[in-house]
Parts: sequence; structure tokens; C-alpha cells
Amino acid sequence: MTSATQVAPVSPASPTAGRRAAGFAHLLLGEWTKIRSVRSTIWSLIVLVVVSLGFTALFAALTAANWNGPRAAPRDATILADPVNSILGTGIGLGQLAVCVLGALIMTTEYSTGVIRASLLAVPRRIPMLAAKAVVFAALIFVVGEIVTFGSFFLGSAILHSHVAVSLGQPGVARAVIGTGLALTVLGLFAMAIGALIRHTAGAIATVIGVVLVLPILTGLLPGSWGAHVNAYLPEQAGGLISQAHEQAGNLLTPWQGFGVFCIWTALLLIAAGYLLRRRDA
Repeated sequence: MTSATQVAPVSPASPTAGRRAAGFAHLLLGEWTKIRSVRSTIWSLIVLVVVSLGFTALFAALTAANWNGPRAAPRDATILADPVNSILGTGIGLGQLAVCVLGALIMTTEYSTGVIRASLLAVPRRIPMLAAKAVVFAALIFVVGEIVTFGSFFLGSAILHSHVAVSLGQPGVARAVIGTGLALTVLGLFAMAIGALIRHTAGAIATVIGVVLVLPILTGLLPGSWGAHVNAYLPEQAGGLISQAHEQAGNLLTPWQGFGVFCIWTALLLIAAGYLLRRRDA
């Protein structure tokens, strides 16, 4: 009498992980198609490049031309203390407004045009859709932001070379230049999160610009050391420290600590945006 040998059936490899990977890849492709097909994306990136490089060149040229002027001493001392922050400060500081506007538009345009309804019908799971949009947008701003920051640095340093020599090999310089592009990326996600929370273009843009430009001025007027602490932990104030090649006296945070605070602000806003995206109707 022979005993039957029971062979356990070989279960096929579960396709769940493969479907998820393929599904998210399609989400990334779909979000990339939406982002690049909108005119506001192209124009905002053009404004970012033109304003950043243009004002960096203008500021550097005016500084070099008036290096020995009657009021040049305090300004020149500031530039010599941290030439990288001085070179990138004006041009990138104005160009980042284009990133604020674009980040808000990435979400609010879908609500104003009704595209969000079609997106949610195609992708009922809303969090992956938001994650895909954030990944694609962050990658786009990171690439363009690093090109702009490196271009601004080389342009400004070339114009000011006869007065102050600065290169990527000097301590803290490469970190400041690369970090400025990273800060632009996080700023874009910060604006995108606010756009997802407010869902109205004018309100979202006004809120982002208010947080970036107006709020630091108001908190800077607060008296005492607690005012300085409040100002130091604001998103833009903290994130901007990464552009400093050398830590300045009086800073409450190091450049990387400030960048980390900015990332925490952005992460919290994205989490809130994802929560409300699931709870609210399109």
C-alpha cells in the first residue's frame, strides 16, 4: 500500500506589491502630465529663472560698481562676512515668490477648473494621489531650483570676484548653495500644502506670501527674547538659514536645524492637507 505524498500547492507570487508599484508609477506619470501641461507651470518657472538670475546679476554689478562708495563700508562688511548669502539673497529671495505662487496653483487650479473631480474618480484613494503630486512637484522644483541657485552663485561670484573671492571648495559654500535649492523645494511643497488646505487660488497665494514676507516682519517687532524665538522658528526664517555659509552671531538655530524646522512645518501642513482631502468633498 503506497501512501500518497501530499504536495503543498505552490501559490503564485502575490501581485499586490507589483500592482501597487505599477499603480503609483502611473500616478506619477499622470501628475507629471498634468503639471507640465498647465501654462502656469512654465511661466512660473521662467519667472523664477529670469528674476533670480537677473536680480543676482544686477545686485552684484551695482555692488561691484559702488564698492568704494561713501556708504559702502557697512554693506561691504556684510558681504565679506558671508558672500554666498549676499549673492543668493536678493535674486533667490525674489524668485522664490514664483515658487510660492506655483505651489499654490498646483492644487487650487484643480479645484477651480473641476479637474480634481476627474482625478478622484480615476484614483479613489486620495492620499496616494496627493503623495504622487508632491513627489513630482518636489522633483521638478529641486532640479530647476538647483540650476537656478548654482547659476546665481557662479554669476554673482564672477561679477564680485575682484572684490571678494568665493568658491565651492570653501567651507560651508557648497552646503549653502545646494541647501538653497533644497529650501526652494520645501517651500514649493509648503505652498502646495496651503493650496490644498484653502483650495482657493487668491486666498492660498495671499496666505503663502503673507507667511513668507509679512509674518517675519510682524514677529520681528515683538519685544524681548521671546519675540526673537518666535521669529527664529517661523518657516521661512528657519529655512533661510541653510543659505548661510557661516553661522551668524545671534542665530538660535544652525543652518541644518533651521532647515529641519522648515521641513517639520511642511510635513505637518501636508499631513493636514491629506486629512482634509479625505474628509472633504471635491
